[in-house]
Amino acid sequence: MYYTPYMYPYRSDHMYPVPFSYAPYYTGRDVAIQDYGPSPYVVNINEATKQNDTFRTALWTGTHLQLTLMSIGVGEDIGLEMHPHVDQFLRVEEGEGIVKMGKEKNQLTYERSVQDDDAIFIPAGTWHNLINTGQTPLKLYSIYAPPNHPRGTIHKTKADAEAAEGMHVNGHQQAQQYWHAGSPVQWVNYTGF
Repeated sequence: MYYTPYMYPYRSDHMYPVPFSYAPYYTGRDVAIQDYGPSPYVVNINEATKQNDTFRTALWTGTHLQLTLMSIGVGEDIGLEMHPHVDQFLRVEEGEGIVKMGKEKNQLTYERSVQDDDAIFIPAGTWHNLINTGQTPLKLYSIYAPPNHPRGTIHKTKADAEAAEGMHVNGHQQAQQYWHAGSPVQWVNYTGF
């Protein structure tokens, strides 16, 4: 009997082989920013986050979790929002700002300064906003559980994000529609795949 070697490529920095069908691993500043979910994926998240220049781009969307990259311009903010059924994690990779949170839209009683390497945990049902108070873009990534945006979401600007989410109609703020926990079939129907 002949021995057939394992035919998947090996990376010297990876303990296990990586099949060709999996999303690629990027190093340095050459991250191709697109949605790789739900395929297995490894990325230098610090470099990908710093490279991103869009307000919001989904980097990985699965059935139960989503990661988006964000770049908030000087003096801009994410926008006051609340996700009734979605927990959210933010990690600042570059820049500085202020995060405000509260149970009521008009009572954001929790306020903290944030900067590079800070993590922000936002429980479902909590109103929140993140404001860039620095002199450079605020670079961060956000993890939603379950996903909050359709797979492949790219919002180049905050205005694009607001238009896509239907937050403003004729200059008046409207109630934002949020994804809620449901079956994978409901998620597919919600996102329009």
